[in-house]
Order: sequence, then structure tokens, then C-alpha cells
Amino acid sequence: MRGKRKWGVALTLLAGVTAVAALAASMGGSATAGIQGPIVIGWAYDAKGQMAPFDNPALATARIRVRELNAKGGVNGRKVRLDTCDTQNNNPARAKSCARQLLGQGAQIIFTTCDVDFATPVVQEAINRGKLAISTCIGTDQMGPKRFGASKGRLAFSFGNVAQDEGSAMAEYAIRRGWRTAGTATNTLLVYFKNVIQAFEKRYQQLGGRIVARESYQTGANNVQLAVTKLHAKSAKVYVTSTAFGELPAFVSGFRTLGNQTPILNSWAGDGTYWVTQSPKVTNYYAVTYASVFGDDPNAKINRLGKQVKAATGGFVQGIGTIDGIVVAIKRAGGSTNGAVLSRTLENFKKVQTTNGKVSFSRNLHSVFGRQYRVIKVHNNKGTRVGFVTAKVVPKI
Repeated sequence: MRGKRKWGVALTLLAGVTAVAALAASMGGSATAGIQGPIVIGWAYDAKGQMAPFDNPALATARIRVRELNAKGGVNGRKVRLDTCDTQNNNPARAKSCARQLLGQGAQIIFTTCDVDFATPVVQEAINRGKLAISTCIGTDQMGPKRFGASKGRLAFSFGNVAQDEGSAMAEYAIRRGWRTAGTATNTLLVYFKNVIQAFEKRYQQLGGRIVARESYQTGANNVQLAVTKLHAKSAKVYVTSTAFGELPAFVSGFRTLGNQTPILNSWAGDGTYWVTQSPKVTNYYAVTYASVFGDDPNAKINRLGKQVKAATGGFVQGIGTIDGIVVAIKRAGGSTNGAVLSRTLENFKKVQTTNGKVSFSRNLHSVFGRQYRVIKVHNNKGTRVGFVTAKVVPKI
């Protein structure tokens, strides 16, 4: 009888092991399979196009972090491999091809560019195969369930600050400076641009600020000067926009050419000095960003990195910071790179420390909120960190 009971127990245990193995297989190997071999990250990035000033420095610092990790044995004993593919100015067909190429090379996690509209072809290819899709710096709440659906959208995350948080921080800084009247200009090209201004206006008015003028323009539409002229006609303590590309220098120089020296406040999109004009020079201009590229960041490691990669914007820290965050997630997930497992892990991030600050996500908000911004001032074409600001409220827009 004892022998039979032993065999019965053994058969029960064997059945349990078989069931666990079957479950692991059905989840894409999240329990045991896939834990061996390298952790493969595929990065579809823009090497020379509009997003290159943001993508290239982030990729450079990510590579530095990967080398550091591998020199110490990797993550849970597994080396990290970083494969890349140039989306060629985020051409949709090329971006989709890049995603497929990287997945075909064994990518378990896909990284993508800094705007959700440009990133969508890559994100869709990744999440349709159950892979985690990550941006280092997308700044909208659409990088997640809001755009990509309640189920598959849970696989999409950004380590960038959500636009509502960024716009709120800009409003709090404006009020702190005593700029209680504002003229706003919305670049309608990107969701991020629009969301920043919407959040700024809502939080600014909550804090007692008054919007005296609202204008809009769009990248490539040759109408930025018209918006500037209309704003110039309205007296305000600060002019606020969220923009990049060719419209950024045009917006700033447009006011200065008119002799208007009113402060201009921009989002992270307007960080750095790679875009400045020589005549007129950029004056009395402010932007909020992740880190200072001017050698005066309070974090000495960030200053060293910025010099090492010749960073153009503070977003360079997003590469290393995103790798930091993914490493934490993989470790918390017991070494798994399964998309669903990592998604649940990331949704539970609460002030997780990375090189460039603390990262928090939630079930619905898959972009970062609550991180401290550096405030940069550019005057006579020279950039300087002049303060910090953290949004106290993430307004609903």
C-alpha cells in the first residue's frame, strides 16, 4: 500500500509539472522557456530625420548602459543584446519593415521613437506578436491602452513624461515666475504638442493664470509667423508653445525680429541649443527637460554622459534610464521577457529609481508622471539650468 501511495504521489507531482510546463508554453515561455540565452532588445530609431536629435543620443546612452551590464555578467546571468534598424525619418513602410526585421532577429522587447504617431507602425508590429513596445520618450497617454486598445495596448509603454504632467509643470513654473498672463500657440502636427498646451492651459488657469490669446500653427504649413504676429498684438507676460523642428527657431526668432522680448516657454520638445539662430540670437527662452546638456546638471554622472555622447537635448538620459527601468522589470519578473508578464510588472512601478529620476506607471497611464524637470534658460544662444519644477497635479484634458 505504501508503495502504491508513493507512486500515486509521484504521478500527481508529474501531472502538476506537466501542467506548469503547458501553461508556460501557452504564455510564450514566461515561466521557464526563454529564460536562457541573451535578452534581445530591438530598437527601431530615426538616424538622420526629424527625430534624430532625440533618438540618437538616447540610443548612445542605452548602448553605454548595455556595455556596463554585460561587463558585470548581464541581467540574471543573461547578456543583453541591442539590435537596431533605421526607420529613415520614420517612413511608415520602413518603420514597419524595421519592426519585422528586429522581431525576426529574435527581439523580445521592441524600442521605438519619441512620438506616438511616428511610432505606431512599430508598436503595432510588436504588440500584435505579444511583445513589449517601449519608447524612451513619447510624451502622451496614447502610448498604451488609450490608442492601442484595452488588451494589446497594455504592452505599450513610454519612459517619457506624459504631456499632461509636462504641461502642468510648465504652468507651475510660469506662475512661480509671476507670469500671470499667457498667450499660447499650439503646433497641431503631433498629439504630444497639442496635449502639452491643453494641460498647460488647464493647470495655469487653476493656479490663477489668465490666457489672453490662443493661436495655432503646424509644422510644414508655413503659418508659424502668422501665429506669432497675432500673439505679438496681445500683451502677455509669457508666450507658451510646444514645438520642435523648423518651427521652433521660426517661432522664437519671429518674436525677437518684431522687437518683442517677452519670455517664451516651451516643453522638452524645445530643449537644447542645436536649433538656435544667429540673427537674431535666442533670448529670454525657457524649456523644461529631463536633464541639462550644459554641464550643470546636479547629477555628475549625467554631465559625464552628456559630454561623452555630445548630447543635443536632455533626452539623452532617456536611453540609459529606460534600460535601467527594463532591467528592474525583468528582475522583478524573475528573468522573464514575456510581454504580458513585463506589462503587469511595469504597471506596478511606483517611484522606481533610474539614472534620470523616479519612474511611476499605472494600469491606465503607461507614460511617466511625477518626475522632476530641469528648467533651462537660453539667452544669447547660451543654455543654463536655472531651476527645477515638479508637477503637483496631472490635469485631465
